[in-house]
Order: sequence, then structure tokens, then C-alpha cells
Amino acid sequence: MSEAWAPDWELDYYSRPILESDGKKRWELLICSTPAPGSNAEDFRFVLACPASSVNSIWLKQALEQALEASSAEGYGRPRRLRCWRGSMRTMVQRAAEGLGLELVPSRRCYALVSWLQERERSVYPLEEGYMAGPLAPPPLPIRAVSVPLPEAARGDRWAWATLPLAALAEAAEWEMGFSGLVPLPAGLDPETPVPGIRLFSATRALAMAGWIAGLEPVRLAIADQQLILEAGLEDRWLLTNLPEQEAAPNVPSSPAVTNVLCPVVSAIVLPMFAVTSKAPLHKS
Repeated sequence: MSEAWAPDWELDYYSRPILESDGKKRWELLICSTPAPGSNAEDFRFVLACPASSVNSIWLKQALEQALEASSAEGYGRPRRLRCWRGSMRTMVQRAAEGLGLELVPSRRCYALVSWLQERERSVYPLEEGYMAGPLAPPPLPIRAVSVPLPEAARGDRWAWATLPLAALAEAAEWEMGFSGLVPLPAGLDPETPVPGIRLFSATRALAMAGWIAGLEPVRLAIADQQLILEAGLEDRWLLTNLPEQEAAPNVPSSPAVTNVLCPVVSAIVLPMFAVTSKAPLHKS
């Protein structure tokens, strides 16, 4: 690289399906940089195994120091933020990150990391001695948090359903955006595939609204009990608006939300792009 640049990092510090010689599971730290939309720059990746007896924030801090040195040697700048998607590891990662002056963002928006982890589960771990083949115990189902109204600063005057073709989202990296939140698009889909979502409107505070929505780490839009919900962060659920019965029903063909769960791309792109703020509940445009 000709000059250092500073992407966000996505981090996973957890056990893997491999038994070591002492009969304990191997732990591993995976770090990758969040790809910049529209960029062909090579992503930073870092892997370090951790003995089960050393799993703590002290070991993790030392490992993060090694990762920082490695990224600097490869021409990357210091990461702006660390994203971690495992709630059970949040406290430990927080302690290690704070010791190095790094900001931790609890978030499910670790798309590059999850893709890399799935790749390793298919082609790396099965080749390791001690690999535990077969289905593992499923993780416990997360407790669904109660949805709460958006902060006042993040509310809009009006809202409307919106649809963009997939091809338009593929070009979005070239759009001028104050708060970009683009996510990788699935491969192999028809460029004309419609992507549903919503737009939020206000007369005066579009940029501030976009900043608030982006800062919530949006993951997807969903419909539950006639409510339009923005799922964000690790487990946050923000109430956007109440829906008429005919629009909340997933089996109504005329509803713009017939799938009942709106594409995760939308909350990252359509909301930040068109979000604007005001007081009071949202009213449909």
C-alpha cells in the first residue's frame, strides 16, 4: 500500500470446534478489516490461537497489540473502531480495547468476519487434528428485547415505503453520502431484483437524522405485531411506527412488506440516505 488507511476492524474471540491435546477446546482470535465499499484494496486479516487456560482480557490486549503491529507493517492505519458481535464476549473485549485506546462497537454488522469464519469452518478447521466433526450444540436462542421508540433526535416527520433495484445499490459506493453504511451484496442475484425498505423525511434535519440512524448500527427492518421495527446493534429493537393491519400482514400481496422481513441491505442504505428528523410519531407519507 502506498499510504496507510484506517478501516474499522471486525473481531471474534471465541472457541473453535477443535480439541487440543489437553482435551480442551482451542480458542482463537480472528480480526479482519471492514472492506471499503467500491474499493479493491486488500483486506487486513489476523489469526492467533489462544490456549484455553489463557482466555482473558490480558491475553487479548497483548494479541491486539500484535495485530496493530502487523497491520502497521502492512501499511494500514490504526483502526477507527472494533466491532464485536458476540454478546457473551463483550466485557472481555471492552477491557482489552480500552487498554489500547480503541473504541468498541457491539454490533452484528460484522459481515466480512462472519463470511471469513464460515469459510474457515468449511475449509480450515476440518483439516486440523482434533477437529470435532458432526453437529455442535446449538447456541441458545437470544432473548428478543422489547422494542422502544427511537430517540427523539432520530425521529422523522413522515415515512414511505421505498424500493431500489439491486443494480442501483451496487453502484451506491459512488454516491455522495454523509454517513455511509453499505453492506456486501449477495452474489448471483438478478440486478433487477427489487430491494424493499423505507424512507424517512423531515424538513430541517436530514443530516443529523442520518448520523443518528448510522450510529445505531442498523441491521435489518422487520414487522412484528403490526409494528415496523429497526433491529440494530447486538440486540436493540427500535420502534419506527405502527402499521395498519393490511400492511403488517405478510400474506397480503399488495403489501410492500409481503416478505415480513425486509432486506438487511435497506436499513444500512435507504434509512441513512433519506433519514431526517423531527419530533412526534412517524406519519406515512
